Amino acid sequence: MRTRSARHDAPRAFRWRAHFLVGVLILIAAALVGRAIDLQLFEYSFLSKQGNARFTRIVDIPAHRGTITDRYGQPLAVSTPVDSIWVNPKQIALAPAQIPRLAAALGTRPQGLERRISSNLDRDFLYVSRQRQPAFAARIKALHIPGVYLSREYRRYYPAGEVTGQLIGFTNIDDQGQDGLELAYDQWLTGIDGEKRVIQDNYGRIVQDVESIRRARPGRDLVLSIDLRIQYLAYRALKAQVAAQDARSGSMVVIDIATGEVLAMVDQPAFNPNDRDQMLPRLYRNRAVTDIFEPGSSMKPFFVAAGLISGKYDNRSIINTSPGYIKVEGHTFTDEQDFGPIDLSLVLAHSSNVGMAHVALSLPPQLIWTTLHDFGFGQLAAPGYPGESAGLLTSYARWRPIDVATMAHGYGIAVTALQLAHAYATIGGFGIERPISFLRVDSPPPGQRVMSARLCRELIGLMRAVISPVGTAPTAAIPGYSVSGKTGTAWIADDGSYREHHFVADFEGMAPASAPRLAAAVVIDNPRNGLHQGGEVAAPVFAKVIGRALRLMGVAPDEPVGQSQELQASIQ
Repeated sequence: MRTRSARHDAPRAFRWRAHFLVGVLILIAAALVGRAIDLQLFEYSFLSKQGNARFTRIVDIPAHRGTITDRYGQPLAVSTPVDSIWVNPKQIALAPAQIPRLAAALGTRPQGLERRISSNLDRDFLYVSRQRQPAFAARIKALHIPGVYLSREYRRYYPAGEVTGQLIGFTNIDDQGQDGLELAYDQWLTGIDGEKRVIQDNYGRIVQDVESIRRARPGRDLVLSIDLRIQYLAYRALKAQVAAQDARSGSMVVIDIATGEVLAMVDQPAFNPNDRDQMLPRLYRNRAVTDIFEPGSSMKPFFVAAGLISGKYDNRSIINTSPGYIKVEGHTFTDEQDFGPIDLSLVLAHSSNVGMAHVALSLPPQLIWTTLHDFGFGQLAAPGYPGESAGLLTSYARWRPIDVATMAHGYGIAVTALQLAHAYATIGGFGIERPISFLRVDSPPPGQRVMSARLCRELIGLMRAVISPVGTAPTAAIPGYSVSGKTGTAWIADDGSYREHHFVADFEGMAPASAPRLAAAVVIDNPRNGLHQGGEVAAPVFAKVIGRALRLMGVAPDEPVGQSQELQASIQ
């Protein structure tokens, strides 16, 4: 009986255990389903945020800087794509054996790289190499070193190199304008980076773009007034002359008289903005706008202009320069010789200090100051250009007769090469002062009249004698084109006194004189090879550059080619 009962109880025990096990499994399944429902419905937002925080990132989309071109579209500054290499110190520190591999590929010392990484373990981002060519960066990426990443950037490249170095300026490694037009128009050129959301894997590699948050907006392009052809002409001629005369430095500015556009602006010595090792202030400053100097006799036409405006003088007036000197408040001003009674054209042609002193001392100081100020002296010629100097023009209320006589031949007043070129362009524009522009203009801007057209024509005619055989600048003559201008030669002041045998030589002029199209200023600082007069040193540069520029621009000759073969050869 017991044996049969035991046989009947065994199946019941088995079924009970089976039912219990099934119930446990059902409870577990129900718990899992409930947890899944809870995660999917009630905790989804939290978990989604946590997942995104670990695997999604917002990354920048770099925007390239605007291109700078000359007036005809020739590139002067462009941004080229490059890659920068960075590491996550926390990640790469977990694989220290890979650091020497990375150092070898980068061409740096392993100890230095290890020291940089170990000292920045609290950071997630550390540059190890900036702005490398994409092919080089791809080789680094191919090493598959954990914690090493690439980021796309842009590097500024200047196709014309040192030909436009001081004018254009340069950017820093973060593509921000630091000097020149790059700095002046930095906001215009700078783009706005975009942003996008991406999914990254455990190694920080982007595996999927999720969404675009903000599109990148590239910087706007900048079209300059510069004519790269004329810029090259000025660069070569100035460089050759500075070297030939063993000069300390030199500058040249060429202006389109009709529009006020700067067609060329060069300095020597120059620097190549593509070579970061040359980034020295003494090399990259734009001397044509930053450096001031006493111009010497190139100021005389503006005192003649004041005389013409006063009505006391005209192109037939005679000035008695005998006996070849004049005394003013105990100071004696002399000429090279006693020129006797001469007209204003010969006062300019011979650059007579005595004649100009007589004219200046006969005029009201306020009229002289107003004339100089109206022609742009003592004020900025190109407001907004970094580092530009306004020069020096003191108040007429403080002038004594000795001050007036001194300024009449270019001392006691300080100017820049750009100011001189602008002032001569105003004369060439028949008295219309147009604002300086480094940007291309489509039509002549309205200007301000500072002198009547009739008087300007008289003044231009008077200055033509300077280029004649009896003048101080026959070397400024251009075959086929008439030229008006003036030379300047002045001692260089140093520590309050003038240094013997240290000169600044300059020439400013316009051509063709009958209907001026181009005005230019050439300044050679401290020539030390024997020649030092403006007509000897600066005027030949003017002739070489402006003669070729006029032909490039298709300006018709206004007089027969009556020069000797020797003169033609000297300006080629």
